[in-house]
Amino acid sequence: MSSEQSMESDPAPEDEHTTRHAGFVYSLGRTAVTPIARMIYRPRVEGRENVPRSGPVIFASNHLSFIDSIAIPVAAPRPVQFLAKSSYFEGTGMKGTLMRTFFQSIGAVPVKRGAGQAALDALDQQRKLLDEGLAVALYPEGTRSTDGRLYKGRTGVAFLALQTGAPVVPVGLIGTDRVMPVGASLPSMRERVTVRFGEPLDLSVHGPAASGKARRLATDEIMAAIHGLSGQELAGIYNEPPAQGPIEKIKQALPHERR
Repeated sequence: MSSEQSMESDPAPEDEHTTRHAGFVYSLGRTAVTPIARMIYRPRVEGRENVPRSGPVIFASNHLSFIDSIAIPVAAPRPVQFLAKSSYFEGTGMKGTLMRTFFQSIGAVPVKRGAGQAALDALDQQRKLLDEGLAVALYPEGTRSTDGRLYKGRTGVAFLALQTGAPVVPVGLIGTDRVMPVGASLPSMRERVTVRFGEPLDLSVHGPAASGKARRLATDEIMAAIHGLSGQELAGIYNEPPAQGPIEKIKQALPHERR
């Protein structure tokens, strides 16, 4: 099988337990959304043979656009779960129902975002999914890149991998920012997306999850693999919103581990 294959080709068999566990709405949505996305966007997919067909796995990807969280589940040969802001699931009326159904149909799991306890709760939620043998998609950069550069990775993904033993499949997304730039309300149908799945990474060689050095080295390995797939310019810094006030500026300037 070629390392590059079009998404029009037949998908590989999926793990039955995983599909069943993901829920009826997701199974139905995946069945409906995938062929439509393939037909409209004709995405190029490389390296699908690198994705383990069963068992826990972490997809660690660069992040350029809102539709990244649609591109990965559509391109992957097995169901993929990812975290989405809980507000997407809390709307009322017809609009709220449609939004909630859409996010459930593409494998989204609601989570309250933030630092501190909220971040720890999100990691715990992802760990539970991995403990059940599911696949999750995460963005080590933490948030979307608005200038197309690849930012330094935060250590939460590596912590999760070292804690659970799940292999990490690096993902390079190319062109999603052209299909749906930040601020766009609808995706363009003129652009094509490329999704590249790299070879699984075994990060256990770096040490235990409790070691800050192990987490940093594992994160750097993940980001190097993503860079090799995406070819983006390296930013060399963390992707952080502008600091609000002197206290936040001091916090960002001090050396600390970004999860």
